[in-house]
Amino acid sequence: MSLSFLLRRVSGLFQHNGKASLLSGTRFFASLEPEPLTVTEQNHGVRRIILNNPKKRNALSLAMLESLKENILTDIDSPQLRVIVISARGPVFSSGHDLKELTSSRGRDHHRKVFQTCSEVMTLIQDVPVPVIAMVNGVATAAGCQLVASCDIAVATEKSTFATPGVNVGLFCSTPAVAIGRAVPRKVRHSGTFKTRQPSVAMEMLFTGTPISARDALLHGLVSKVVSEEHLEEETASIARRVCAASRPVVALGKATFHRQMSQGRDAAYAMTSQVMVDNLWLRDGQEGIRAFVEKRKPVWSHQAEPEPH
Repeated sequence: MSLSFLLRRVSGLFQHNGKASLLSGTRFFASLEPEPLTVTEQNHGVRRIILNNPKKRNALSLAMLESLKENILTDIDSPQLRVIVISARGPVFSSGHDLKELTSSRGRDHHRKVFQTCSEVMTLIQDVPVPVIAMVNGVATAAGCQLVASCDIAVATEKSTFATPGVNVGLFCSTPAVAIGRAVPRKVRHSGTFKTRQPSVAMEMLFTGTPISARDALLHGLVSKVVSEEHLEEETASIARRVCAASRPVVALGKATFHRQMSQGRDAAYAMTSQVMVDNLWLRDGQEGIRAFVEKRKPVWSHQAEPEPH
């Protein structure tokens, strides 16, 4: 890491189109020797977590996973935190697990810890009360692809690719399949008035290990948006800004409800979400939003999960 790069990081004054970037700010971890596996900075409600081990293709080693988990959980209930953005240094977003940790010499207990910690991180991303955005500029494979699929929103560059190549090294990507299988819908072929269900894109990825392009990932629902490399940060910041403009407890309630109803049947989902809509209305910010709409003004959010006083 060059001295000039370090000084720009510490100052938090990254410039983008002549303006300080929304995705930069206070750095939580600054170290020269050795470099941290993840770098975290926060500004204007946006916490950016950067995978910082490009020499090892940002492999999700146990240490990397534990660092990522800690960075996500730090002050997670603070009203000042509205969005988390996960990105990476180097040409590889993440190559997945560190295979050197998965040799028989490390033992089954270590292997269990690796996969348990990975599962904890992936479920944590969906369970935290703020949206998590993956900002991908490069290759995302195996557990790295799982990380992208676990995020609420994923913005990728045109050069990014996604794959689950574990089958090619004798380790089927079973845990990545949980997130990818839920993110990538099955393809449905229309034939007259009938719909024939075909093998899913997720299964093709898992069985062959063949990478898919960013455009195909967009087509099949693995990522939310594909942009040019020069517009990646700008587009991610724009999405983060729009999330930050909303009420934190309303977004938190909506995120939790969405994930919960996705695992339910239709009737149960409607029953549950109807009650949540009532609960939402009784939040202080729920009523503030309606008042602001009626009065034709911008809402002034409290960002507090408190009921409307009566």
